[in-house]
Amino acid sequence: MSGADPRPGGRAARVQQAVHEAVRALQADRGSDAITVPRIAALAGVAPSTIYRRWGDLNGLFADVAVARLRPQGPPDTGTVRGDLTAWAEEYIEEAASPTGRTFMRDMVSGGTDRASAIRGGAYARERVETMLRRARHRGEAAPDLEDVLDVVLAPIVYRVLFEPGDLPADLATRLMNRLFA
Repeated sequence: MSGADPRPGGRAARVQQAVHEAVRALQADRGSDAITVPRIAALAGVAPSTIYRRWGDLNGLFADVAVARLRPQGPPDTGTVRGDLTAWAEEYIEEAASPTGRTFMRDMVSGGTDRASAIRGGAYARERVETMLRRARHRGEAAPDLEDVLDVVLAPIVYRVLFEPGDLPADLATRLMNRLFA
């Protein structure tokens, strides 16, 4: 099961929003280990069967919430491709490297054997980068290759968020951009 984007404004969207808000509230209050489907359902005002039918299990639900949280609203537009990518990387680092962001990132990548949530999260990041690169080309700028942005910028950020303890270097986005644009 997946929490694929429902039709905007419909009952499915309202259920998803209520369930996501309940999960985020419970995670902030208790941590993921103390959360149960009945608790989420009670707080969201839905039946537990709705959650099982839509998300399959807690891991699937946690992964869907993580993808939604880590999905940026839109790529920044600073006027240059380097500025856009730097601003985007800084936002991504700030969100993903926070304690809550790290939890959501782990939930996203552990969301089931089909890897649907991780793939969806990756698709959102790819979509944002592609938008910035297209915009740069439209302005007449030379833009890096999408795969280079993913390999040189995004992959090291994700690695550090998932596998390194503590804060990420404050200048990480700048250092990664220097490599990308070298």
